[in-house]
Amino acid sequence: STLVCLVQIKSFCFKMIKLINKERVVFYQDAGKETCVYPLPEPQDLFQASQMKFEDFQRDLRKLRKDLNACSAETEKVFKLSSEDNLQPFKDNMDTFLSQAKTELETQEKQLADIQKLFFELTVSFSVKPKAGEKEVGLNTFFSVWHEFSTDFKEQWKKQNKLMLQERVKKAEECFKQAREKASYSVKPKHASGIKAKLGQKI
Repeated sequence: STLVCLVQIKSFCFKMIKLINKERVVFYQDAGKETCVYPLPEPQDLFQASQMKFEDFQRDLRKLRKDLNACSAETEKVFKLSSEDNLQPFKDNMDTFLSQAKTELETQEKQLADIQKLFFELTVSFSVKPKAGEKEVGLNTFFSVWHEFSTDFKEQWKKQNKLMLQERVKKAEECFKQAREKASYSVKPKHASGIKAKLGQKI
């Protein structure tokens, strides 16, 4: 049945994760050390990414753009209704504020567009297809898979790293034991012999 196939696939994937993890930890620079850092994105970070939507960011930026335009319009009205004597320092302060706000908003809009482009290229690289009803791959569709993978991978990574740490400690204890045994050996002094020694005894 379909359920049995899914269980078998999941079991196979889990075994593959375990095998890949074991090999990766062996070749990782700090493998088996307390300083070893998890090499993949944290599961929690991937989960948070899966809960985000580009549409929400776009809506927030549109609202900010609308609010900024409204603020600029109201500021212009104040400028026109105010006398020259009462304009400063309000005019300079507002001009600076609106200019900075516009620059920051444009930066945010460009960053969002760049991130969307990179995300699209990422989904193409991993051959991820949109779910039924989706026009394009969403953040949830992509990162949910990676969240599950990273969660399983980290569990096995911890186990393998712990085993290698225990092996390192065991080897270090054995080396220390051997060094201490060598140091405790009593070295008997070598008795002099030969003609020179006999002459020395007679004297």
